[in-house]
Amino acid sequence: MDGFDEQAQQPAPPVTFTGRKTVVAAAVAVVLIAGALLIRPARTGDDARPPGPSERAASAVGLGAPAAAVDVTALVADREKWVAGHPDDDASWAVLGSAYLEQARRTADSGWYPKAEKALKRSLEVRPAEKGNFDAMTGMGALANARRDFGTGKKWGELVRAQAPRRWTAYPVLVDAYAGLGDYKAAQSTMERLMELRPGLAAHLRAAQVYRDRGWREDAVVSLEHAAGAARSPAEKAYVLFRLGELSFERGETSEALTQYEAALRTDPAQAEALGGRARALAGLGRGGEAVRDYRLALGRAAEPRLALELGELLESLGREAEARAPYERLAVLAARGGRDGVDESVVLGLYEADHGDPGGAVRRLSAEWTRHRNVQVADALGWALHKAGDDASALEYAKKATEQGLRNAEFSYHRAVIERSLGDEAAARRHLQETLRTNPRFSPVRAPLAKAALESIGQPAAGGPEHMRPTTPWTPPEMPRANPRPKPKPKPAPEPKRESEAKPEPKREPAAQPPKDGATATAGTAGAKPAATG
Repeated sequence: MDGFDEQAQQPAPPVTFTGRKTVVAAAVAVVLIAGALLIRPARTGDDARPPGPSERAASAVGLGAPAAAVDVTALVADREKWVAGHPDDDASWAVLGSAYLEQARRTADSGWYPKAEKALKRSLEVRPAEKGNFDAMTGMGALANARRDFGTGKKWGELVRAQAPRRWTAYPVLVDAYAGLGDYKAAQSTMERLMELRPGLAAHLRAAQVYRDRGWREDAVVSLEHAAGAARSPAEKAYVLFRLGELSFERGETSEALTQYEAALRTDPAQAEALGGRARALAGLGRGGEAVRDYRLALGRAAEPRLALELGELLESLGREAEARAPYERLAVLAARGGRDGVDESVVLGLYEADHGDPGGAVRRLSAEWTRHRNVQVADALGWALHKAGDDASALEYAKKATEQGLRNAEFSYHRAVIERSLGDEAAARRHLQETLRTNPRFSPVRAPLAKAALESIGQPAAGGPEHMRPTTPWTPPEMPRANPRPKPKPKPAPEPKRESEAKPEPKREPAAQPPKDGATATAGTAGAKPAATG
């Protein structure tokens, strides 16, 4: 035992590697690594380098999310170069078409739409829709919605859903299409299905739009807050902030809207939509000079006809009518160019013509638009054009369609109030003017002051309410008619007695024998009967 203890206390000899042992160990390591790679090959996600601009844009486009301007430009250049050498790559053609579509959204340049259509159709030529080219089909639906051709967008979305019901990318297309067609119930049910399949940025953005159209503002704000949490890139966060600013402005919270727009611009300085929103908020706050500056900057980055209309009306409200002619002329040029590229600008053109041009032409244009798209925007514009053309009775019907769907919009309420006042219904006009100023007292630099002046001119109802509200005599209950009793059944008439000649003689019956009394002798009941024998 003592020997074992001495050996245990001695230190172990150091491990040394010879050259031969080192070579063998290295060979074993190489074999193990090779085996591991055979079991699990390298993947794209194993690359520790951050994704490049084109990869970031491709990921965003595939998820239906906004992408940064520089990333989209890089993606377009990369896919154009690739398809030039690989013309039969249907997936790359679909990505290129979606990238063109994102460029059109960011720049508001309708010239990108024909390019997107050409690329997506090329993808469908290489791989037809019957063989499941879902990316190109979804892109065609999104393109149709961007051009405001919601009927075509619905067809493409439903085609994808019929072939692949669980493919979530078809549902944002369907939500936008149903809303554009005025089928708000279908839009809501489709949005709920999208939330079940893929609750992410695209789903939360559509949920906010659906809730806003139904008048559920708080739910819309919560959905946008969820969208902000799901946003990953600065471009996505900036777009969500812009949408929050739009909701705040519609609610009359102009200062809060300005804060959201400025936050969006700090996050993504190339966000032209947020720049136009900031101009709208500044105009509402009475900072007209700054608003004119921002409108012009926004039109330089994204030339939208609606921004040109808003700038012209702002200049008119500032007494600069001569300067207002330039944005109005630009509006007509932009709408005409968009029409050549397949974009439907009927609503903006109809509103412009109703207020500043030919109301009759606006009625014809918007009536044709109503046959295609029966949403609240078209209903409001058509009602206003009919009022300007002198047909207030018909105008009121469309104004009701615009305001009774649930959407709370100060512009819509103002249009309805003016129409009702023209028809002599001052009580209804007063109610909707109050609703206009309660919803957003700064909704327009031109019409908001007119709404306040109209409400002051109508005045309030007389104190005390309507005359003879209370009766002059005490109320007495009226004499109510008694309920009719149930009729008693009539008694049946007694049968009439028969005549003697008709009566038949009844046969004589023999009297029944009576039992003898106690102590008495029974006698015969009939003649000739023998007496009973005794004891």
